[in-house]
Amino acid sequence: MSKVQIEHLYKRYENADEDTLKDINLAIDNEEFISIIGPSGCGKSTLLRCFAGLEKITRGKILIDGKRFDNIPPQKRRIAMVFQDYALYPHMTVYNNIAFNLKLSKLSKETIDTKVKEAAARLGLSDFLKRKPAQLSGGQRQRVALGRALVRDPKIFLMDEPLSNLDAKLRVSTRQDIIVMHQQLKTVTIYVTHDQAEAMAMSDKILLMRDGVVQQYGSPNQLYDQPRNLFVARFIGSPSMNILRGTLDSKGIFSTGSQRYNLNGIIDQALLPDNSRKIVLGFRPEKAAQVAVSKRLPGKQTKDKYFSFEAEKTLAEYMGSHTLVYLKTDGGTNIVVETVEKIADESNVKKLWIDVKAQDIYFFDEQTGLNLRDVAER
Repeated sequence: MSKVQIEHLYKRYENADEDTLKDINLAIDNEEFISIIGPSGCGKSTLLRCFAGLEKITRGKILIDGKRFDNIPPQKRRIAMVFQDYALYPHMTVYNNIAFNLKLSKLSKETIDTKVKEAAARLGLSDFLKRKPAQLSGGQRQRVALGRALVRDPKIFLMDEPLSNLDAKLRVSTRQDIIVMHQQLKTVTIYVTHDQAEAMAMSDKILLMRDGVVQQYGSPNQLYDQPRNLFVARFIGSPSMNILRGTLDSKGIFSTGSQRYNLNGIIDQALLPDNSRKIVLGFRPEKAAQVAVSKRLPGKQTKDKYFSFEAEKTLAEYMGSHTLVYLKTDGGTNIVVETVEKIADESNVKKLWIDVKAQDIYFFDEQTGLNLRDVAER
């Protein structure tokens, strides 16, 4: 059993003007797979290195099962770390690469042999134990690095972008290997990646960071469906969430560019300002497509409430199972919608009427970026 808690963790490098990590608070339950994501320089790898003991924290503490962990020497922390660089010894066989740390621990030959062969079997490396790294594919080399970590029987796995050197096909297969390994080991896994789709597919929970600050921590569907702020909403999802910037008045009229839309019945009354406020209206590309992406007469009545507007098609990309349609609104904003309809790029249809259900619309404060519904519920 390993329950991880990070409390008010700060990290500032010597001679730096500000903290790299700022007041990180995190709780990880036993056997959870956690992904840390964010743009380059957000502090995700620094947080992982603090956890491993490779970086000394400035303030705060890390607890494992209620006991201080950050003051334990790195070699005694019972963690296993897998890096982007496989860091294999080129002159050693696969067997000896996997066994290297076990030999340093001076375990018996019989114990080492058993552990190495068990790890190799789990990772599909049994037939490659006599080969050297140069004789392996990229995916096989990454599995050797995983095997070397696996034999240590760690309480916690730390992985720092372990798949970034692999091609797309190998990334998918090796990703599946990691998930299966995690399920078998039943340990905590903390996984750093720059690939948000990878994090969505693998994780129990996702920690999204920006400039050393936690933006949101929760399950993949929470970050996707209930983003705390505009940054989270735009970072999660591909294509990114569409946004329209404008002003909302007390009567529910949303003005963007030269266009005015009545949002009564779409926006919660509690979110209407006393006078007016600048907001950002957002919706995901696939939500518009699920309702309608077609020519339509304005004013058509339906049972559901919709945010409806017309836009000019600039490009269509047929992707097989769906089409990505790129449009420009009358206010000059570029948006993209995803539809199952086959709207060819060379078609004569130039104007499309877009409908989005009221429950699929997000509202964010222009200045703070906060999700207005989330703020109201608090």
